[in-house]
Order: sequence, then C-alpha cells, then structure tokens
Amino acid sequence: MRPRPLSVLSVLAFRHLSGLATHFESHWDDLRPKHTWNSVPENWQNMGHPPADTTIDLHIALKAKNENALIDALIEVSSPGHPKHGEHLSREEVAELVAPPSDMLELANAWLEHHGVHPSTISTKHGGSWLTLTAIPVSRANELLSASYQLYQHIGTNDTVLRTLSYALPVALVEYVQCVAPTTHFGFPRVPRQEPPMRRGGATMEQTKVLGGDPGTVLSSRDRYMTPSFLRTFYKTSSYVPLAAGWNMLGVAGYLGDWPSPDDLRQFMNRYRFDATDATYRVVQIKSGGYDPSNPAIEPNVNIQYTSVIAFPTTNIFYSTGASGTLGDPFINWLDYVLGQWNVPQTVSTSYGKPEHTVSPDYAKHVCNLFAQLGVRGASVLFATGNDGVGHGDCLVRDSSGNSRVQFLPTFPSTCPWVTSVGGTTGYNPEVAASLSGGGFSVYFPRPSYQNNAVPTFLLNLGGQYNGLFNPGGRGVPDIALQAMDFPIFFKNKHGRLSGTSASTPTAAGIISLLNDYRISNGKAPLGFLNVLLYGTCLEGLNDITSGSNPGCNTDGFSAVPGWDPVTGLGSLDFERLVAILSRW
Repeated sequence: MRPRPLSVLSVLAFRHLSGLATHFESHWDDLRPKHTWNSVPENWQNMGHPPADTTIDLHIALKAKNENALIDALIEVSSPGHPKHGEHLSREEVAELVAPPSDMLELANAWLEHHGVHPSTISTKHGGSWLTLTAIPVSRANELLSASYQLYQHIGTNDTVLRTLSYALPVALVEYVQCVAPTTHFGFPRVPRQEPPMRRGGATMEQTKVLGGDPGTVLSSRDRYMTPSFLRTFYKTSSYVPLAAGWNMLGVAGYLGDWPSPDDLRQFMNRYRFDATDATYRVVQIKSGGYDPSNPAIEPNVNIQYTSVIAFPTTNIFYSTGASGTLGDPFINWLDYVLGQWNVPQTVSTSYGKPEHTVSPDYAKHVCNLFAQLGVRGASVLFATGNDGVGHGDCLVRDSSGNSRVQFLPTFPSTCPWVTSVGGTTGYNPEVAASLSGGGFSVYFPRPSYQNNAVPTFLLNLGGQYNGLFNPGGRGVPDIALQAMDFPIFFKNKHGRLSGTSASTPTAAGIISLLNDYRISNGKAPLGFLNVLLYGTCLEGLNDITSGSNPGCNTDGFSAVPGWDPVTGLGSLDFERLVAILSRW
C-alpha cells in the first residue's frame, strides 16, 4: 500500500526520531511528477547523455507562506485611490513577502541532505524563496529529481542544452515547490548571428526572425517608413523635456548573447535626433561573455535605438545575460540579478518570448511571479506579443495524451498578467491594427480582475466564433499597441528598416519612461505595474483602435473593435492626455 503523504511538521518530527529513520528515508522515495513532456519539444533533437563528470546548477523555487500576499500588495500599490498607492516595496520587504514557511525551508534542506547534496553547494536567496545548488553532478540531479538529463540540440541553430523531459518531487514537498530549473524548459534558441541583406537607405527583400520564429523583428521592403520624429509627434512626446534623467532608469533586457552596437546608436541618433547625438547606454553583464559591440544583433539594436530616441536623456541600461550555453535560463538569470539589486529600473523593455504552450506551466507561473515582484518594487515591465497574429503555421498543439489539435498560440511572457503586453498598429488618420500583431488568450493564466470590465464585452460580441481555439477565461493580450511597421534602424553600420512588435515595444517603453520622468520630477512615485491604471484611471489617455485584424492559424484571426480587443488591446498611448490624467493625483 502506498504510504500516506506526510505533513511538513510530521516529516520534521521524524528528523528527530532516530527510530523512524527507515520510514523517513522511504518517504523521500514516494514521488509525484511535477512536469512531463510526452516527446522531445519541436525543433529539438536528442544528442544523448552528457559526459560523466558534467555538473549543473539547479534553481529551486519555493512557494510563499502566503501565496496571495504578493499579488495583493501589487494591486494595492498600483491602484490610485488605495491608501498604499505608490508605496512600492523595498528589496527586503519583497523578500519577506515571498518567503516560504521556515519549516518548508527545513524540509527542503532535509530532502537535499538525504540525497547527499553538501550544504556548501546550497545558497539561499530572496528571503529563502530560492535555493540554488551550485555545480552538483548531473547523476545526483537525476537521482534528486527522478530525471534523465540529456543533451538536446536545436535543429535550426545547433545550440545545445542540458535538459530532461520530466522530473518529480517527493509527495511531501511537491505542493510547496513552484518549479525547478533548468529541467523541462528548453529555453529560447539563439538566432545565428548573420547579417541580413540590407541596402543603404532602404529595404531588404528577406526576413530576419528572432528566437526561431518567436516575437521579434521582420525586415521590410515597403517604400515608406516610420521615422522617430513622426513617432514623437504622433504620440505627442516631442515637446516634453525630461527633468529626472539622473534618477529615472530605463532598462533593456538582452538574452542569448544578443547585444547592441554603440556605433549603430551613434549613427542612428545623428540621423534621427540631432539634439541627442551624445546618447549612450550603460552595459550590465550579468553573465560573462555577454557583450561584444563589434558583433551586434538586430533585437537589442532596435530596443536601444528606439528607447533612446524617445526617452533621451533618460539613463538607459542594457542588461546582458550572456550566451545561452547548455545550462542557463535567460529569464531566471536576469530576474535573479535585477531582483537582487537595491534599485530596479522604473521601466523595462523586453521583446523576447515564445509560444506559451512550449513553456511548462510551473516554469511560466514562477517567472510570472518574479515579474510581479518587479512590479511591486515600482517597475513598469513591457513585453512584445509577437508577429504571428493569433499563431504561426498550422497551430497544431499536442495535448497531455500526445494527440494534436488546433489552438491559437499566444506568446509567453506577454501572457503573464503582471506585465504589460504590447501589440502592433500601422497607419495614421486612422491608426489601425497591424496584421502581424500577436494577440489572444492565455491557457495558463486566468483573466485578472483588472480586465473584468473590458474583456467580457469583446467575448460577448464575438459570440461562438473560434470556439475551442482559445481559452475565453484566460488573460487577454495585448494590453496596448503602438506603431510597428517600417521602422528605420542602423545595423552593422548600414541603414535599413524593420517591422514587428519588437519595434512597438521599445517605443512604448520610451513613452512610459517619460511618464515616469514626469512623476519623479514632481516628487511622486513611478507608475510601477501599469495595467490597473491602463484599464481604469488612464483609459481616457489611450487611442482606441477599431479596425484591422491579426490573421493566423489559417483563420482571419480576431478583429479590432471599439473597446478592448485581442489585436490592439485598449489602443495606443497619447502622452499629453496621460500627463494630464497623472497630474490629478
């Protein structure tokens, strides 16, 4: 008969009762699966077992003693009219908020001790909510997690990672662990660093995609392009002069060994903003080998160039997590570093992601909670929704039984309720939805309360169209959308243009950074998590987009309509109207 799962206190009591040592040890062998893939994820191939002496760093995320406390605090500090509005938490206050019960931490350490993990290899971070095991043998990791770590190579890029298709935890511990990484999350494959065919002053007839077809940039061959001066005029930022540039920080997150070029930034600013030719950015290397300005990538280039041209002279920081390697997880590496700092950037632009269904639910929820920690500390975090409309290709998704079905494919982390997701628009007078704008509904995350007055109206008008292709109870994306087509950039000293939500996202981040500047220069707290404001007090500061659609998955996709829609969200930003709203409180 299978032993009954023991409570935390019961297990701890066993530690002090030598007569029950045998029962205690057998308890650790009673396992429950945490996550399993039924087959090797798409575009990856098994390369076999690693060398016998291979080691791995494991990150174990423990759940907080009060799992609702973080989100409750986030909503409180983000809601105008609440007594705690704007009272963002410190690093220590967040660590206390997310700390696990002390007995749970003891339980986890007892489990590790049972498997021979030496205490010197274990470090505790963020109030005890993270346990990091450094350089433990892969054989021990396999035993610890009932896993089978092997090497997997991405078919398109030849990147190799060390992962397992499944892992399990003791029954007494599994409900208290959010996730273990790296395990079943295969990461984001690096794009081969090749120069796209660009010609001076114009276009390319080919496409360059970021993250193997995930949210990124598409170089365009259209004749007109969206100049920075037009953007600044269209979104009404051109007359604003930042006054808090020394205190206000704008962060650009770079992953997978991608980095920008200061030479390209200099040429871009010389051409498009003559009063800001001395624009620069600070580089923070979170992992070694993460910065080589002589060999840039398009993705960070467009982020740095457009956050700079919109928000100059705001302090701009580029964070590099280094090359992907076999072990690292880019989001967790970045979040671990930033959350460990005394101060966090008030605005963050990120345009990396992948289809939500390719990420394990436990990993997605853990990373999403880490972004919530950034929000409660006063950061506005923006993510691109991608360039594939409602989904790329035939949109076949394998379920837990291995059967395939068609499903719309929103991207993570833009589906996380605690970030602001940015879609794409095009044109002016009127501004309409860009057909590439990623949008839809999360399968993993339920609709957050701040969307309850916006999303149901769209669903009611949609009726039964696309029943079964999306989750009507899920978090809807995007939240906002900005111009996304035909952005000029410099790349490796050549002038070209691109389209994508990777262009709309840094543009939005630049505007939000200016709003934070306005707040800070008037002695007020930064905006922090944006969505409660966007769906409430600041709604009248947005331009509703009511035409266009985002086709994909062999369908016409969703349509932009009055109010919120899963193509353009609530609409685009009007800086002057938003400043007027913010001046009221």
